[in-house]
This record gives sequence, structure tokens and C-alpha cells, in this order.
Amino acid sequence: MEGLIERARRTFRALRHRNYRLFFVGQGLSLIGTWAQQVAMGWLTWRLTGSPFLLGVVAFSGNAGMLFLGTFAGVMVDRVDRRRALLLTQSLLMLQAAALTVITFLGIVTVAHLIALALFLSVVQVFDVVLRQSSYVHFVGDRADLPNAIALNSMMVNGARVIGPALAGLVLAVTGEAVCFAINALSFVAVLASLLRMHWPAHPRAPGGAGWWSSFVEGTRYTLGFAPARALLGLVATMSFTIVPYSSLMPIYAKVNFAGGPQTLGFLLSAAGGGALVAMVWLAGRRSVRGLGKVIAGASLASGGALAAFSHLELFPLALALMVPIGGGMTLAAAASNTILQTIVDDRLRGRVAGFYTLAFLGVAPLGHMATGAVAGAVGAQNAFLLNGLVCLAGGLLFVRALPRLSAEIRPIYRRLGIPPDE
Repeated sequence: MEGLIERARRTFRALRHRNYRLFFVGQGLSLIGTWAQQVAMGWLTWRLTGSPFLLGVVAFSGNAGMLFLGTFAGVMVDRVDRRRALLLTQSLLMLQAAALTVITFLGIVTVAHLIALALFLSVVQVFDVVLRQSSYVHFVGDRADLPNAIALNSMMVNGARVIGPALAGLVLAVTGEAVCFAINALSFVAVLASLLRMHWPAHPRAPGGAGWWSSFVEGTRYTLGFAPARALLGLVATMSFTIVPYSSLMPIYAKVNFAGGPQTLGFLLSAAGGGALVAMVWLAGRRSVRGLGKVIAGASLASGGALAAFSHLELFPLALALMVPIGGGMTLAAAASNTILQTIVDDRLRGRVAGFYTLAFLGVAPLGHMATGAVAGAVGAQNAFLLNGLVCLAGGLLFVRALPRLSAEIRPIYRRLGIPPDE
């Protein structure tokens, strides 16, 4: 019993910090609405168009800002008051959800509306994500709790990823998409309230002589000039391109392959979220950031292999089981990579490194959505998923090959930071 209690304390140790507790609760409630809206937008797009390509277009639009503005957002975040900026981005996201609610409820929504509002969402969200990624160090008073805070955040995201799609499936079956959008709009009240109650430290300004371009160049040289960071971001980008698009094409599997409806879609996406949630609970319970390279390698291979196996399945229970490693592997690899990067980065570069991570994880995703949607339109969703799974497997094998050299380069940094040996 004492062992279980100690494990629980270690897993949730970042929650002892007041700011992080407020952030965790507020953001967790908001993300349930976010996932419900994402499922509803995909279902609404498929209902209006019946087009795999347009499913990819809407998904691309929802992440396009990450692709084109991720590094720019990183430079900006290192220069602004993060609390005020987060209040602004969360308010704009609430307005976007409210607009979706109104036009869907009135029955005037078209795919053009969905694309335009998804583009607006993506522009605001890129700044919001980079702001949050670079603020964890300010949410916890002890830097040693930073890896746990990052892992708990991913656990929170994926807890919402389980609840949100399941909630959306139920709401879509009983009422309609407008209610899902309304739930999301209301959920932002929680995160805005939590941000207002936080005690924020004074934000250090960028050095007066550093201009935007020089700041960008400095962040680029640091991020891409360091082999471990380059390899981690490359693998995350590969997985984002190949694995993440499963969500945009899943309505096809739910309706065509498994002859189901919105509840079937909710079950599939919730299974992936469940796998991610389990992975994040395990990651949060780790004592040290050391040894995560092997975890990342294994997660990438598991996710790619599971997607390839899932691609041509017609047995729904087995498909549900495979969604667990698909979602769990992707999330574990991405969160563990972010944990390493945010642990070793200098504070003055934190926003810029977070910008590159956002570009790799969320910015590459729209290209994957578009490419996978186009391939699915040409040769079918099953063959598109098979191809993506095989490409992810290849990327994971390349990372495994490079891992000994990368570990040797990063080990001295861990020693300098006083990070204890592997578990």
C-alpha cells in the first residue's frame, strides 16, 4: 500500500504547486470541449460533403497556423507578458467556438465556413500552444518537477481525448453538432478563470539589442544545430505526418468500414485517447528524464506497426484494441521528446524551442492530413493508412540506429543539470 501511495505522489507531484493546479483543472475542462468540437467538425464535414479530400482540407485548415507561424510564435512568446497573451488567445478561441455554434444551430453552415473558422482557430491556437508549452517552468516552483508537469499536461490532454470524443458521439447521436460547439465555447470559462487566479512571476524581457530576426536565427541555430534536438524533432515530425491524420479519416472507417455512426467514431477516437492516457500516466510516474530515448524509439515503432495492422481490418473489437497503441505510441513519443527538450533548454530560448516543437508536432500535421486525404481519395483510406504506418516504422528504425550517438551527446548535459542516473 505504501508503495502505491508513493507512486501516486511521484506521479502527481507537480500538482503541489498552486499555479499548476489551477492550470491543470481549468485547461483540463476546456480540452474536453476542444476534443468534442474536433470530432463534431469532422462529422459535420463528412455529413455535408461525403469527401475524404475535404475532410483532409478542414483538418489541414485547423492546423495550418502551426505550420506557417510556429517558429514566429516562438520568437514572440519570448518577448511578451505570457499571462495577458494567454487570456487573449483563450478569449479568441471561445469566440470561434461561439461562432460555430450559431451558424450550425441556424442551419446556414457550409464547408467554406468550416474551413474559414478552422483557419482562424489555427492562427490563434499556434500562439496559445507555444505560450502554454513555454510556461510550465513558471507554473512549478521547483525545476525538478518540470518533466512531471509536462507529462501531467499530456495526461490531461489525453484524458480529455477520451472523454471529449465519447461525449461528442453521445451528443451527436442525440442532438447535433451545434451542441458540441456550444459545450466547447462554455468550457473556456474554466481556463479563463484559472488564469485570472494565478500568481504570475515577472516575465523576463528579451535583451534590448536583440531584434526579431537575430532572435529567430539564434533559436534556429540552437535547435537545428544540436543533433539530439534535430533528431527528436525529426521523428516527431515524421509521426505527426503519418500517425496524426488517422483522426481526420476516422469518420470513413466508422461509417463505411464498420457500418456505424457517430458513436462508433467516438469509440474509436476514445480508444486512441485511452492508450495515450495510459502512456502519460506511466510517463508521469517516472523518476527521471534519463532513458527516454529508448522509450521514444519503442513508442514510434509500436504506433507505426499498429497503424499498418489497423489499416485493412474489418473486425471492430480488434480495431478498437489497435487504436490503443496508435494513440499511445504517438503521444508517448511526442511528450517524451518535449520533456527532454524543455529539460535541457536555456530559459531565454524556451519559447523559440517550444515554437520548433510546435512546428514539428502540430505544424507538420496539416501536411499529413492533406497528403493522407489525397492518397485516400486516390487509392482508398485503407491503403493510405498502410503507407503511413510503414513510413512511421522506417522513421523509428532510423532513430533506433542513431540513438547511441545521440545519447552520448546529451548525457553530459544531464550531468551538468544534476539529473540522477536512469531508473
